[in-house]
Amino acid sequence: MENEKDRFGETMRLVERAKEDIYFAERDRELLEKLRGQLRKVEKLEAETHCPKCPGNLESYTFQGFALDRCHECGGVWLDNGELEAIVTKISRGPLGTWLDTLTAKT
Repeated sequence: MENEKDRFGETMRLVERAKEDIYFAERDRELLEKLRGQLRKVEKLEAETHCPKCPGNLESYTFQGFALDRCHECGGVWLDNGELEAIVTKISRGPLGTWLDTLTAKT
């Protein structure tokens, strides 16, 4: 009887973990969709740029005001020097930081 209670308790803990995993997977999926919605394709008139990793061509996009190059074939994203740090800083500052940047921006 005691062994049966232990198995039931373990089963309930596994069910609880599975529900947590499903919840956080859904939240991650929603966040990724929101971020993909901020990605805007930029039409270039310049010559095609080739991916450094594969033979694919790079397409230009903007994200959070930064220019990104994305490979159509392998899905790789290429940034210029310092852009990754700038994107992470901008995103991690939140709405208050964005508002302060707007106030202090040089026009």
